[in-house]
Amino acid sequence: MGAYKYLEELWKKKQSDVLKFVTRVRNWEFRQYSAITRVTRPTRPDKARRLGYKRKQGYVVYRVRVNRGGRKKVAPKGVVDGKPVNEGIHKLKAGRSLRALAEQRAGKALGGLRVLNSYWVGQDGKSKFYEIIMVDPFHTTIRNDPRINWICRDKQKHRECRGLTSAGKKSRGLKVKGHRAKKARPSVRANW
Repeated sequence: MGAYKYLEELWKKKQSDVLKFVTRVRNWEFRQYSAITRVTRPTRPDKARRLGYKRKQGYVVYRVRVNRGGRKKVAPKGVVDGKPVNEGIHKLKAGRSLRALAEQRAGKALGGLRVLNSYWVGQDGKSKFYEIIMVDPFHTTIRNDPRINWICRDKQKHRECRGLTSAGKKSRGLKVKGHRAKKARPSVRANW
């Protein structure tokens, strides 16, 4: 097994003593930084490489902190106007995952970069931490690389806001194929 395979197996066992200690220390460190921070290198290099990251010019990694929890409805004094079916306030969940939300915040803060993918790096009682792989579409190295220069096209602008990243496709139900997903393509609204 190569080094990346060892790292992959280590991250699979998150309840092990080694990873428990490392993540506890890392989470403390992550909390000290601002919500969106550039990191010099990926925390999980094996995972980043599987998702398309390359250690070359034009690729950057940002760590994003998002608050955990469901999405409680804002209703003054618990009054919800309308039908009884919409009375719920608690136990409501967002339509998109926290990972998709982290990608969106990074893409909005760094408008000149394109979001390629993202992965989980840690969480505590209050927050979740994700690392977002971003690409500079105007860098010569990226534009000359036939494996990644598709992201330089105009239609890839703010792909994270339109559900085109992996996390976005998952929330749209596009990770499922076959007879169970007939109503999901091209989108739920288009197939209604």
